[in-house]
Formats: sequence, C-alpha cells, structure tokens
Amino acid sequence: MNELKITLESVNPVVLWGPNNEYFEMVKRTFPKLKIVTRGNELKALGDEKELTLFNDKINQIINHLDQYQNLSSNDIVSILGSSASMPTKPEGAADAGELASSSEVIVFGPNGIMVKARTANQRRMVGSINHNDVLFAIGPAGTGKTYTAVALAVRALKNKEIKRIILTRPAVEAGENLGFLPGDLKEKIDPYLRPLYDALDDMIPADKLKTYLENRTIEIAPLAFMRGRTLDNCFVILDEAQNATDMQLKMFLTRMGPSAKFIVTGDVTQIDLPKKQQSGLNNALRILENIKGIDVIYLTGEDVVRHKLVRKILEAYGDIQ
Repeated sequence: MNELKITLESVNPVVLWGPNNEYFEMVKRTFPKLKIVTRGNELKALGDEKELTLFNDKINQIINHLDQYQNLSSNDIVSILGSSASMPTKPEGAADAGELASSSEVIVFGPNGIMVKARTANQRRMVGSINHNDVLFAIGPAGTGKTYTAVALAVRALKNKEIKRIILTRPAVEAGENLGFLPGDLKEKIDPYLRPLYDALDDMIPADKLKTYLENRTIEIAPLAFMRGRTLDNCFVILDEAQNATDMQLKMFLTRMGPSAKFIVTGDVTQIDLPKKQQSGLNNALRILENIKGIDVIYLTGEDVVRHKLVRKILEAYGDIQ
C-alpha cells in the first residue's frame, strides 16, 4: 500500500476543509478506495498509486483555487472533484450548505485566512438583501460597517465570478476643511478622498493581486464625477458617502446601471459636508425610490457600531444616535 503526505503551507486548514469539515468529507466520498486522514496542517492518504496520483492532483487544484481567490465554497469543491463530491441528502431539519455558510456569517476570506464577517443584524440584512435586490441603500452613522460590508460583498461577487469588475466611487468633497492646492497628478489629487475604500480592499485582497486588479481596472476607484456618461454593466458598483452627492449627481449615478449590475449606495445623513448652498440628494432619493421593487433600504443604527466601544458613546453625545 502506497502513502502520500501533503503539508498544507499556503492555506488555512480550517478554511480548506470547510465548516464542520464539510469539504473534507466531500473529498473522502470522492476517493472511497483511499484511507485519508488529516491532522493540523498535514494530510495523509493511503492506497493505490494511481488513485493517490489523482487525489494529489485534485487536492492541489483545491489549494490553488483557495490560494488564488481566498475563498472556497461547496460548489467550488464539486466543480473541481466532480459529481461524486456532491453533498449527501440532508436529514430532515438539517441545514444545507448555503444555510451553513449563512450561519457562519463569513462574507469573504481575506489574506492569511482573515475572515470578513457580517457582525451585526443589519449587516447580515445587507448580505441577504443584495442577493434579492439590484440596488441597496445602506444608511447609518459612522462606524456601523456599511462601507466595509458593501466592499466585502463586492469582493465576494468578484471572487465567485458573478461579475467582472468592481467600481467604487465617492463624491470628492472636503470634510469641513479647505485643503487648498494638492500637488501631483490627478490620481494623487483624488486618492486622499478615496483612501477608506483602499483600506477596506487591503483587508480582503492580497497586496500583489490588488495591485494587478487596480492596474488592469478589474477594480476601479474614482470620484463620482467620473461616472457621467458611462454604462456600468456586469459589475458591482458602490457609491460611498452618498450624503455628499447632490440630487442631480445621485440621479446621474443610479441611471448608469447596466442590465447585469449590482449597486450599493452608502451614506450618513448626519455628516453632510456639502457647501451650505447645496442640498444633499440622499434623503430625496430615499423618499422617491422607497417603493420601487428591486430597490431596498437598510438603516443601520447604534447597535451596529463595530469600532471602539467609545464611538457609540460619542455618537450618542452628538445626538447622531439614540
């Protein structure tokens, strides 16, 4: 009897084998003639040499997929292993794979196995809503994770090949400060306004891959004004800080939507940085669009604040939350 040992160096075994070892059991069902055991970051298989060769090839394909996309699902396992890996008929009352994934609350796996989760009830509502609606408004005060969750949903869609591109945009509005003349080229001038979006992406995509995505425009980050005249299709588009968009800008943005696109609009109506003579278009958009099928609005509250525990107390002191 031949033996094969594989050391799992580049991936997290917990992620590789799935919730409750679901993916490991799928691998075992695919290779019933092999005796397969795993301990820590070591995988050992005993059996016929031909079977071991095929087993080694399939395991490496799974590892490469996880290493490349930082995400793994039961559908990915079935795609790589074949139909023999499909889940068994679930007992009555048992959760299926989709329900297990939902209950784990993990949206996407970041570099080094970092798990980006929906951490509050309203963040989980965002995850559920975007599966059934093409436009989602996520409205709430600072620190409620609305932007971070939205970016995670976009990254998940890209990794699952549901869309081809991610477009992240913000109005280039100064937050109560006059920054004056900024040196450098156009990118260097606008990057400070878009830094929060870069920060979220850094948590979800390895640095080298993010650099490639930005260079080939798989991920595009641009000011809201750059959206005019475009049709955004087969992509996931996020408008952040929408409270700083005017009525006409929000209308312009929402009408960029192509047939196969998802839009998320995030905003905090308590932090409007527009000049006094300009009115935010966010409240008006929420009012006139609220009854349109396919558009959902989720309001995040103080219960959703996930920053330092003092952030909620600060927001309460300023009267932004109750």
